[in-house]
Amino acid sequence: MRLIGVDVGVTFTEIVLTDTDSNETTTHKVASTPEDSSKAVLQGVREICSRSGIALGGVDHIFHGTTVATNAALQYRGARAGMITTRGFRDVIHIGRHQRPQHYSIQQGIPWQDRPLVQRRHRKVVTERLSPPHGAVIEPLNEDEVRQAALELGREQVASIAICFLFAYLNPEHERRARQIVEQACPGVFVTCSHEVSPQFREFERFTTTAMNAFIGPLVRDYVTHLAEGLAAAGFEGEMHIMQSNGGVAPARTVAQLPVYTLMSGLAAGVLGGAWIGQLTGRRNVITLDIGGTSADIGVVTEGRFGEASARDTFVAGYPILVPMIDLHTIGAGGGSLAYVDTAGAFKVGPQSAGAVPGPAAYGRGGTEPTVTDANIVLGRLDVHNFLGGAMPLDAAAARSVIETLAAKLGLSVLDAAEGVVAVLNANMANAIRARTVQKGIDPRNYALVAFGGAGPLHGVEVARLLGIPEVLVPPYPGINSAIGLLTTDLKYDIVRTAFLVSASIDLQRLNSQLADMEQALRTQLEADGVELANTVFEKSADARYVGQGYELRLPLPAGTINEESLKAAIGQFHELHRQEYGHNFVQSAVELVNLRVNAIATVPRIGAPAKPAGGSLSAALIRADSAAFRVGLSIESFPTAFYDRNRLPVGAPFPGPAIILQTDSTTVVPPDCTAVLEESGVIAIRLGA
Repeated sequence: MRLIGVDVGVTFTEIVLTDTDSNETTTHKVASTPEDSSKAVLQGVREICSRSGIALGGVDHIFHGTTVATNAALQYRGARAGMITTRGFRDVIHIGRHQRPQHYSIQQGIPWQDRPLVQRRHRKVVTERLSPPHGAVIEPLNEDEVRQAALELGREQVASIAICFLFAYLNPEHERRARQIVEQACPGVFVTCSHEVSPQFREFERFTTTAMNAFIGPLVRDYVTHLAEGLAAAGFEGEMHIMQSNGGVAPARTVAQLPVYTLMSGLAAGVLGGAWIGQLTGRRNVITLDIGGTSADIGVVTEGRFGEASARDTFVAGYPILVPMIDLHTIGAGGGSLAYVDTAGAFKVGPQSAGAVPGPAAYGRGGTEPTVTDANIVLGRLDVHNFLGGAMPLDAAAARSVIETLAAKLGLSVLDAAEGVVAVLNANMANAIRARTVQKGIDPRNYALVAFGGAGPLHGVEVARLLGIPEVLVPPYPGINSAIGLLTTDLKYDIVRTAFLVSASIDLQRLNSQLADMEQALRTQLEADGVELANTVFEKSADARYVGQGYELRLPLPAGTINEESLKAAIGQFHELHRQEYGHNFVQSAVELVNLRVNAIATVPRIGAPAKPAGGSLSAALIRADSAAFRVGLSIESFPTAFYDRNRLPVGAPFPGPAIILQTDSTTVVPPDCTAVLEESGVIAIRLGA
């Protein structure tokens, strides 16, 4: 079976083709096309098939990580959306919770007010009302008002409509009927309902999540449809799956209806790829660091499992998004990050980026500002003749020129300025990792750092040193590891329902009945998508808290029918989770199960472990000896440095730094006081010195 993984980044689009029968893997990179990322996807897929001597019709599955939804949210570039909501709740998505993102800033912008996903003039109210705890109808839906609201929105030329009613998560009857009316009144308009997107309590977050789905919906739907048609025209007859924020993939048609589930699509794939490297090498605790041209993405894998972000942490572009997401963090730090002196005279690197076009000055595409890539060239850490395997020569003179200009502003030598650019970027990434580890009670010294992306292996060791991490792992294909991550996951479906069950008085029959209904709903969805139920595993959990608390922790629930004994054990586990998260617990207090969750995980074909490297010798791998600059104490020194071809390195034979290891998709830096070894898994392990 042949599988293709495609991950779209800002600068490059990564493609990997694997044959699960022969375990042969081919990789490829093409420049991204920001104006229409499907162009780069189609180009890359055609080219990798051509290089492998196969027709696209011979590919069984394509797994795709996309940034279309993410970019639309970040750039505030979505559809003109409308909303129909319960009378009296028109301004929920504007008022929020009267909480400012930055508590002490008097000049901050509030995204949902400064950049509303639905303009107020496009928010219509209708008469209807349900009541908790079971969604009983207090006031029936006024269908004439819904029809009138839909017609008004149609005249206002909205491209999508969000339907958000109070307590719809308890009873979706009114939203379902409103959808029917809207679709009749406004044929062709993208319609989304809050009970479909996020059927759980917290009106502001649920309404905002639904509004985001409406805001990005037409763009993502058109992209997915256009790409599927392009692949079909090129001969692809298999099925395309899209990576979701929860770390699983879903059929393209499902994603086209619920694009908000793909807001972390490409980023999630990177964490999965890093976790796969940990699995290959027997390291169960890893921190993933994916550095591309514009951003650095950070994830934490503990005991082989990645965490899921809690409801209080799921923000995208400043908007609260109430859907399952892998717990990861992104900062503006990458090879294209701009180095500059701001108006106050401070030296900064990022988050602004040169992107793919014009890119760093060394790319020769018109870039005139100094970037991290230019600094690495000046330091001698990039081979200008072997970038992307020689397919993209770099202009060393242009890189030096922009760094010289920066050095003059800073009053430093050229080497000091270049090393300063790299040092600031590394410090930014180390601080971001501290926020996901040290500040959450996790000791990074007990983890290995998996460095990947085009720039990850360039900076990984120096970032690890700042954190006391003893070991850095560089994947066999670091530049396309996120694309490989797409081929290591499964189909994943989630369902959530608000329950509000208190431990002291839980009706076990009701609890088990709700969980069974949720599982059956997932089975129905899986069958509709043609998924084999025999290969599906169902996992149950709850969002739990002490009665009176405002935020929840994810609590795994036992498999099978829950009885008094298994429930007591689960409540005991919650007390321990609370102690681990907050440093204390209240074992005598009642525990509330706020939301119930069921996940369905269906296995799909995966990439196999890479073949053992052929191996060679250091002498055969040596391309040339040159000099590269590294910091020693307070000074920058140039060291004789060996440049090696990764494909010819010996297996299991440690070698010292300084060394630069070259391959088509990335460059690995081994500083002077470190030792590297190519393991049988194909992973390079770098041990840090004192």
